[in-house]
Amino acid sequence: MRVLDGESLSPPPLWLMRQAGRYLPEYRETRAKAGSFLDLCYTPDYAVEVTLQPIRRYGFDAAILFSDILVIPDAMKRNVRFTEGHGPEMDPIDEAGIGRLNGEEVVAYLRPVLETVRRLREELPDETTLLGFCGAPWTVATYMIAGHGTPDQAPARLFAYKYPRAFEHLLMLLADVSADYLVAQIDAGADAVQIFDSWAGVLGEKEFEAFAIRPVARMIASIKSQRPHARVIAFAKGAGSQLKTYRQKTGADAIGLDWSVPLAFAAELQKDGPVQGNLDPMRVVAGGRALEEGIDDILQHLGHGPLIFNLGHGITPQADPDHVRQLVERVRGAK
Repeated sequence: MRVLDGESLSPPPLWLMRQAGRYLPEYRETRAKAGSFLDLCYTPDYAVEVTLQPIRRYGFDAAILFSDILVIPDAMKRNVRFTEGHGPEMDPIDEAGIGRLNGEEVVAYLRPVLETVRRLREELPDETTLLGFCGAPWTVATYMIAGHGTPDQAPARLFAYKYPRAFEHLLMLLADVSADYLVAQIDAGADAVQIFDSWAGVLGEKEFEAFAIRPVARMIASIKSQRPHARVIAFAKGAGSQLKTYRQKTGADAIGLDWSVPLAFAAELQKDGPVQGNLDPMRVVAGGRALEEGIDDILQHLGHGPLIFNLGHGITPQADPDHVRQLVERVRGAK
């Protein structure tokens, strides 16, 4: 939280995207007990447990709520399901379906998630930041249009060109609903929140402005108008040079950086405020010297400014838990 307010700390605080996940044997055990993935997300006993597992193991400086970005379309009755080997699927939406969407009951539907946040804040040590999160409107919309993930989100891009008014309506509805959901997480005990735009990198310049910046700016303005103390991290994966003005245009307190962002460019971005990232998750899989060199490069370039150490995207299931421990010890041992 001090770094989110602009302070530079050495060593920097750290947490990892997807730190509660399939690389941990204790997560796999809990996941098997829960049944479906959505049951895991919506059952506070299980969601609290898997959120706390990496905190117990590694003592990260932040815990991130265990949930999923697609609980929003699930709450909008889009029949979201997670199939082993296929990833998330839902009923694809068309122009008429967008017109029928209603976001009024979303926050009420997600009460079990908010109960998880409340219980986490009670159980976590006071010094451990609790992060809430949601998906950015563009990324959530890509799944709603296609009904599943695609390599370059061509279905959503095509839909946006063919039906611009309907697509804008979808993005703005998602922005408003998601902002209220994040405010509810803050009220339940989240210290800060992160907005994940995992598919921002497939957008051209004009589309990035319309689909990635404008809806997220609307969200952050709404959150801060309702809760002025709120701190928001925005992560636009693959945004590249468009990150130059992303913080200013969205109003984010910190920006997350994926592993493709050059460290010299990241240092320029850091002059405007806190950055988060940006170790390649494959270095955690490799371990050893590859992991240490990646950590040291980030600390050398960004460690003297406001930095939250993290990965450039989520940790992968192949990661060795011992390599994660190596990462924590290397970052914490930095002078």
